[in-house]
Amino acid sequence: MSFIIKVRGMEPVWGNRCYIAPNATIAGDVIMGDDCSVWFNAVIRGDVNAIRMGNKVNIQDGAVIHCTYQKASTHIGNNVSIGHNAIAHGCVIEDNVLLGMGSIVMDHVVVGSNSIIAAGAVVLEKTRIEPGSIYAGVPARKVKDIPQELIRGEIDRIANNYTMYADWFRE
Repeated sequence: MSFIIKVRGMEPVWGNRCYIAPNATIAGDVIMGDDCSVWFNAVIRGDVNAIRMGNKVNIQDGAVIHCTYQKASTHIGNNVSIGHNAIAHGCVIEDNVLLGMGSIVMDHVVVGSNSIIAAGAVVLEKTRIEPGSIYAGVPARKVKDIPQELIRGEIDRIANNYTMYADWFRE
């Protein structure tokens, strides 16, 4: 059974057709849209500040979504994939974004739409990721503009696959 935890009078809320894995943890001031999925061992902690997620967001295995007390909430747009063991902390992630496996996005970062943060990248506090770009490395730096086919071929493909995978688990 998933761990859905009320904290300081605030209880997580999610939309239609969401899948939450049996050992995922969602706590506090968390609101997510429709068609989202939260996978095995993922943690979404809205205990110290608000977490807001749009539609068709997938939080993959072992990922952590958190924020900073009284300083940085976390906002995630639509059609976003948060890769395995990635961390999104006190940041804004706009629409159509892929955070690669093991990446870390720190407080007050804004990840522009149609972008990819490469696996293992560390995006330092207050960085602004240009829309339509790929960032990689430690610390993360822009490596190139993202071609349109990568938006459809990676960002959309992964988000759509996770919607399909969630259906398998609901059967």
